[in-house]
This record gives sequence, structure tokens and C-alpha cells, in this order.
Amino acid sequence: MPQPHSSQTSALQILSQTFGYDHFRGQQAQIIETAVQGKNALVLMPTGGGKSVCYQIPALLRAGITIVVSPLIALMKDQVDTLRELGIRAAYLNSSLSMSEQRDVESALQQGNLDLLYVAPERLLSEHFLNRLDQTQLALFAIDEAHCVSQWGHDFRPEYQQLGLLATRYPHIPRMALTATADKRTRADIIQVLSLQNAPVFLSSFDRPNIRYSIVEKDNGRKQLIDFIQQQPEGSAGIVYCLSRKRVEETAEFLQSKNLPALAYHAGLPQAERIRVQDEFLLEEGRIVCATVAFGMGIDKPNVRFVAHLDLPKSLEGYYQETGRAGRDGLPSEAWMAYGLGDVVSVRRMLAMSDAPPEVKRIEAGKLDALLAYCETASCRRQILLTYFGEMGSLPCGNCDICQNPPSTWNATVAAQKVLSAAIRTGNRFGAAHLVDVLLGSETDKVKQFGHHELPTFGIGQDLSEATWRNVIRQLVALGYLLPDLEGFGGLMSSEKARDLLKGKETLWLRELPAVKVKTSRQDRTSPKASDLPADAQLRFDALRALRLSFAQAQKVPPYIIFNDATLREMALLDPDTTEKLKMISGVGEQKLARYGQGFLDRLSEVRSAPTDQPMSYPEPAQEKVDTLTATLELVNRGMDRAQIAEHRGLSVDTIGGHLLKLYHASKVTKHEILFLESHELLEIQKTAQELNLKPKQTATKALKEALNHQYGYADLNVALWLW
Repeated sequence: MPQPHSSQTSALQILSQTFGYDHFRGQQAQIIETAVQGKNALVLMPTGGGKSVCYQIPALLRAGITIVVSPLIALMKDQVDTLRELGIRAAYLNSSLSMSEQRDVESALQQGNLDLLYVAPERLLSEHFLNRLDQTQLALFAIDEAHCVSQWGHDFRPEYQQLGLLATRYPHIPRMALTATADKRTRADIIQVLSLQNAPVFLSSFDRPNIRYSIVEKDNGRKQLIDFIQQQPEGSAGIVYCLSRKRVEETAEFLQSKNLPALAYHAGLPQAERIRVQDEFLLEEGRIVCATVAFGMGIDKPNVRFVAHLDLPKSLEGYYQETGRAGRDGLPSEAWMAYGLGDVVSVRRMLAMSDAPPEVKRIEAGKLDALLAYCETASCRRQILLTYFGEMGSLPCGNCDICQNPPSTWNATVAAQKVLSAAIRTGNRFGAAHLVDVLLGSETDKVKQFGHHELPTFGIGQDLSEATWRNVIRQLVALGYLLPDLEGFGGLMSSEKARDLLKGKETLWLRELPAVKVKTSRQDRTSPKASDLPADAQLRFDALRALRLSFAQAQKVPPYIIFNDATLREMALLDPDTTEKLKMISGVGEQKLARYGQGFLDRLSEVRSAPTDQPMSYPEPAQEKVDTLTATLELVNRGMDRAQIAEHRGLSVDTIGGHLLKLYHASKVTKHEILFLESHELLEIQKTAQELNLKPKQTATKALKEALNHQYGYADLNVALWLW
């Protein structure tokens, strides 16, 4: 590993030589300079805007180690893998590591052999860890996901509020707080809790211009979802957010039935399954994860091409963060939502029935109103989002559904008065379907049962269609003129806000129902978007993508850690044929150039020399054809134990145990290197095996594991039987 850069090295040199980029974006240079000078900073920058570089480069320029506080174990590993690929001395310390691995990291910390160390706030705040920091030369504290300090934020974490200790215990060590999502109230909390009152606030634009925002009125949401996905470029990775665990599983099964590579993720799944899903999403191309909102926190996959919501998110902050997981690489991406009357009624009822204190409910009501206003807007969605985060004066974006297909509005005052009157005259306790029947004069059994066919409002709405009335009712609920009943039976009641509207003191304009689209053939509906790359560049991109995947699979890292899509696209467009030309491409630093440069140049050369009329096949690079036992043996020879090898290779302890036993059979490793049991444990396993009539050197059985109350894994059981 290289030594830290000298203080004479410029930030721009590190950006170019290490990270492979030739210029800073936005306020990155000013933020880095502030930290290098030992000053505090609050950084608000959108997802994909380059927040990490703002503390990673100061970590290489300042003497000592930078401590990065993160609540997300998955993100820690992702960031550390990326940094190590760049040749930067980085590590993480969390509960996913074995005790021996944790000791190794702490030893590297004490010896000054790290540039950056990622820790969870609970770990940082432990007296044991703080005592170690007291004896360590510190460069910087970077508090990532800083919005977690605020109880008003969408992702409040109580332990973050204790991070104010850093200012008192280490007053001379600069602190940098970073977040992608924080309204004014949350920013004030961050400043207060982390003692950043005199720190500059670097507020970047929250705009994500590469993301196209669109919302459709929900009408068979799963069918709408499949139509949307099938119109994305082939092989697109995406996330589909659902409100409930059941809905997550049903949606994943539905997409699988349509031959899409869908996975389910929610907190109710076993940890091993959640890890498997997360790893598959990161390590493989083109996977679609159906998930509750827990998924995505800490996922740094830059080439997620779409994020879809089948249910309303909790707030605009949540929506912004969740949709922000699309297009981190800056390439065109989609944020899509299906939204209907049922969603509005449900969220309104949940808020009304909440046991939260009045002040909290008032704030949550404001957040909900903002979210529903965004869904119902007839003006640019991006303008609504940016205004919510305090960014005024933006122009219509031209890259949302409203800008590209502006809806018409109409004076719906009289129609709204009819709906409200129908609700009041029927007792403020019937749902939308019944109110529409009354307005249309439909003599259903229910209407006649309650005598509503005799009301003055019966049949007064025959000038509008059923679909139009449902559209009006949905907007009245969203705008707070109608409220859901608290019993959960679907009833709607006129609100206090509706008084002036009913009295004619207020005029109400609503969105018209979108025109019915002309039906297209199934082939037209499901044909994916064409690539925006020229045909020859697309061939090169596909070839480079295949090579990247093979490198990534060999190293058990996500493909984007090798090179992200934006870098591959630039390679495909420029078709470099020398190392010097390749080095000029964004994202190709010196370390990656040395490690992968020739492989990618060779692949481009293969594409150039291939016949244009024949499909290409790509053999795996020779260096990656490593036998799995040999790979394990190499790590044994480097001094790693079984748990460390399993962590390093991303395999289970039992799998590595099987490798070690085979290597022992072949006299490649010693008994000491396969045995991780105390003598009394070895005897206990062997005695139990004898009671079950098992034989020496026999493969361990499920019955043996159960007889020992699952205290031992198969790796230990098999070793005990072999040594019997």
C-alpha cells in the first residue's frame, strides 16, 4: 500500500492520479480546502454529487487518520473495497468482522497504517474505542448521513445525537457533516447537535437532472409496473419499493413469472437471505430488487437505471432519497410511481390515527401535504422538489412527465361542491365508490338500502364520467377537503377546510383526467428503449461490460468497483488504443490503469479486428481462471484463518472449511490450520457421533448437528469426524 501523500501534493493531483478525474465538480474544491485547513464544514450535496471525495482527499493530505462515521455496514464495505482498488489504505470496523479481524484493524489503527477507518456511531462512542482514538493521530471526523441526527428527519437514529461528544473531546480535530437530504429544520438540528455553528455550509443544488420523474394514476399497478420495466433498456438494474413485506414478495413473484430477474428484500427475511439478495444485486448485472424502504440504505451501486414506487413513500425527503438511488453515475435514469385514491386515503388515515404528540403530528401533516401536492401538481415536478428543499427560482426541467406532457386544469369548484354535499348528506361515512354512485344516480342496492336515491344530490353529477368523479375525489382527499374516517372502513368526510369552498368563497382548479391512450400492440408496449450509443460504440460497450463482470466475479466485488458505466461508455465512444489515451478517460486512475488497463485495451483491440457480421464471444481473462481450492490455499499461506478467508472470498465458513479439509487430505495444510475446536469440543462431537452410529471420516449429518443443538457448523463437525 502507498504511504500518505505529502502536504505538498495538491488535491487536484490526487483527484487525477488516484481517482482518475481531471476536474472537481461544484463546490468540491472549496470543501476539500476547508477540511485541509483544519476547519469544520456542513456539506449538503445530492446523491451522486461526489460527497465521499470531499473527505477522502483531505484524508490523504492531512497527517493522521480520518474517521468516517456511517450507520450502514453495507456502505462501509462498498466504500472500503472501492478505496482499496484505488490503492488507498482503508478499513472498516463493525460487527460483520470476526474478533481476530477486528483486532487486526485496531492494530493497523494504532500503528498508523490506515488513511481512513469507517465505523458505526455506536462503535465510535464506546469508551474502548474512544480511548484508542485518544492515543491516535487524527486528521478528520467525517459524519456521513448526518440527517440521522434529527428527530424530524426521515431516518432518525438516536445514537447520532450523541456525536456532539466529538466537539468537546476532540475540539481541535475538524468535523465534516455530510448529507444528501435535509430540509431547513433538519439542517438546524445537524448544526446544533454537532456544534457546527461557525462552520461554512456548502449547499449544492439538489437537482438530479439525469433522473426523469413520472407518476401515473394507479390502475392495476402491477401491470403498469411490468409495462414500465419492459420499456427500460435491456438488462437495466432497478429497485421497486412497496409498503408491506407481503406486497414485496408478491411483486417479486409476479416479475419472476414474467421472466424478469427479480429478488425480494425486507426486514422479515433471514439475515442470510438478505445478505444473499444484496450481494446478488451488487455483484450481478441487471437485477431488480422488490423491497421495503429498508433496502438501498448503504447501497452505492451507481448504475441503477430505475426506481419504481408501487406505494406512496413516507415523505418528500424519503422519496428524494429513494429515487436518488437511481443514476448515481450521471447517466439517464427513471423515477416512476403509481399513485391512486387508495394510497391517499390510507396515508391520511394512518396520520390521523397516530399516537404521536400534537407537535409531531402537525409537522408530519405538513410533510404529507407536501408529498401529495407533489403527486397532484400540474407544474414541473423538479421545481416542486427543489422548492421543497429551499432551492427557489429553477426553470421547468423538460425531463419529467408534466413538462413532457402538460396536463390541463379546469375550474372544478362546482364539481367539488357536489362531492362535498354528497358526503355530508350521506352522513360523512361512505367511501368514494358510493359517493360516485349517488352523484351518477345509480340505484344500487346499497344506495336504496340507505335511502340515498331520495337525496337532493342523487343524480346531480351525470354531466361527468365515473372516472372523472374518482379523479376529483382523489384530488379532494389529497388537498385535505375530504378526510378518511378513523375506523378504517373507507368512509370519507367533509373537512373544516371545505367550509369556504362549499360557501363559494373559494375557487378550486384541478387537474383534468388524462386522455385515454390509444392502445398499442403488446410488442410496441414491451419493446425496450434503444441504446443512445452508436451501434459500433454499443458493441464495444457490451464487450467491455463482459470483461468488467469477469474481473469483478474473480475478485468478488461489484462490477462498478472495477469501472462504472460512465467510464465504460467513454471508453466505448473514444475507443482508445494506447495506455496514454486510456489514462485520459474519466475514472481511470494510475492504480486501475496499472491493474486493468492492458486488459481493456486488448478487449477493444479484439472488437476492432472482429468481423462486423458475426456475434462476438469473450473468453475469460487467463488470470481469472484460478481453482477455488488454490485460491483458499493462497490465503492460508498469507496467514489468514478460516473466518478471515470466508470474509475475504465472500463464501460461508462451512464452504471454506470444506476447502481446508480437502487441502488437508492432499497434505497441503496442517492439522493446526483446519482445527478450530478445543479438545473437549472435539471429544463431545466424536462421542455424539458414536451414539448416532456414525463412522470415522464419514460426512457429518443433519442429525449430528441437531443432536449437538446446532452449536457447531458442518465445517467443525466434518473436521472432528475426519480426525476421529
